[in-house]
Amino acid sequence: MKNILVTGGAGFIGSHLCEKLLEQGNHIICLDNFFTGSRKNVEHLFDNREFELIRHDIIEPIILEVDQIYNLACPASPIHYQYNAIKTIKTNVLGVTNMLDLADSAKARILQASTSEVYGDPIVHPQKESYWGNVNPIGIRSCYDEGKRVAETLMMDYNRQHNVDIRIIRIFNTYGPRMAQNDGRVVSNFIVQALKNEDITIYGDGSQTRSFCYVDDLVRGMIALMNTENFIGPVNVGNDGEYTILDLAKIIIELTNSSSKIIFKPLPSDDPCQRKPDLSLAKEKLGYAPTVHVKDGLLKTIEYFQNVLLDA
Repeated sequence: MKNILVTGGAGFIGSHLCEKLLEQGNHIICLDNFFTGSRKNVEHLFDNREFELIRHDIIEPIILEVDQIYNLACPASPIHYQYNAIKTIKTNVLGVTNMLDLADSAKARILQASTSEVYGDPIVHPQKESYWGNVNPIGIRSCYDEGKRVAETLMMDYNRQHNVDIRIIRIFNTYGPRMAQNDGRVVSNFIVQALKNEDITIYGDGSQTRSFCYVDDLVRGMIALMNTENFIGPVNVGNDGEYTILDLAKIIIELTNSSSKIIFKPLPSDDPCQRKPDLSLAKEKLGYAPTVHVKDGLLKTIEYFQNVLLDA
């Protein structure tokens, strides 16, 4: 049994990670400030004696005895991370520094949840870990994009300077149950609009592409990286199936039997035109490959949102 800290553990991805780590027989400390996370996401774990929940913001230091740290704390959707851009970049700089200091003092291994956003609007396709990216450092998304790039820098410098045991994972678009209904991400937006038979809103002409990874596949990749020796990353983890946003909307309309119409609005600033992971390194180092087909994952996510809307 390991003592494992999951920051952002009451969030969408964090709650699934806590669940899986508990199943594997670990003691889990879930830490969250509940800006985007929710107690509802983890309340089914409260009866487990090996689960504890702490309300805390990683911008403030904390002292704990832990063996591993998964640092997921940071709003990940544009609506939320742009709501308080300064707080977002503080989370990625001050917060990551605090978690690295904790890892250093506790002699713990730390995994940083980085993102495909470090590649910006890529001019290399698909994106390999060796690609340095095409990021606007002064745009409305830079609090998140550049914040995560700085977080990677901090991880590498703590590793080189203090020999902190680090792992860096670059997460591509992830979806599944417990996504926030109001987070503005394309999968949750489309599903909720389709279930309500409302117009489905596409920003731009819908030709921009994304790759969608079901949350169970991502969690499996995260745990594999954390427990792999002699490899720190960064490594892409996601699903390398590539879909246009328009295709995604049509698939969701079909799966929900919705009468929704598709409407188009202007594309937001700095929105990437294409995004697809090269998973060669993840396959080589982690034995990772996605297993959940997009339609199968979408059906599970649709079922989740049907229940959310029924309870509303």
